[in-house]
Amino acid sequence: VKVLYKQTILGFLWAILNPLFNMVVFSIVFGKLAQIPSDGIPYPVFSLAALLPWTYFSQALSSSTNSLVTQSGMFTKVYFPRLIIPLTPVVAKLVDFLIAFVMLIVVMAYYNIIPGYEIVFLPLLIILMILTASGIGMWLSALAIQYRDIKFAMTFMVQLLMYAAPVVWPVSLIEEKFGYTAKMVYGLYPMAGIIEGFRAALLGSRPMPWDIIMMGTITALLVFVSGVFYFRKMERVFADVA
Repeated sequence: VKVLYKQTILGFLWAILNPLFNMVVFSIVFGKLAQIPSDGIPYPVFSLAALLPWTYFSQALSSSTNSLVTQSGMFTKVYFPRLIIPLTPVVAKLVDFLIAFVMLIVVMAYYNIIPGYEIVFLPLLIILMILTASGIGMWLSALAIQYRDIKFAMTFMVQLLMYAAPVVWPVSLIEEKFGYTAKMVYGLYPMAGIIEGFRAALLGSRPMPWDIIMMGTITALLVFVSGVFYFRKMERVFADVA
């Protein structure tokens, strides 16, 4: 965390400016111009509640994916559990997440939005968010040390994942247009349930979407467990290919 903001003028303010800037742009483009529905919630806070978990996920995933490549000089000289390397940025980005969360509370207060009892489920969503970023990060970091194309593909991969997630639109649109079965299949994308869960827990726009949260939990656990096994299987060749 200290290295990330070393020699910067704004320091930790960057953790606030990133989602804040996106909130302003999304509110103008998707809220005002495109008139995308927001479940009766003011669009700025509707988008910001989604941008918090998404910003954490995208930044943690990008840093975790490139971690072995950037730290190759360390693990080729000193022995320590290699699994620490891709998991470190996943934990470190929680600092940015907590700082930005304070900003969300301020925006919610501005719009007089008070969370209901559903906020007690927020820690579960955060754990699921960490599991998702860790699992995919372990897979991609192990692949990136062998195939450097992964590093270059991350830019558009993260963009694709963002527009596939319900950041600028609600999941209810899928059910309205394609039916409940399509919504459940879409729920296999873990960030869908996480983002909708954040909105439900903080804004009370809809009931907690336990159906797609459970679907996403299954995927997140499978990706995390398989990521651990794949990483441990490949780590013995990391020093040779680095």
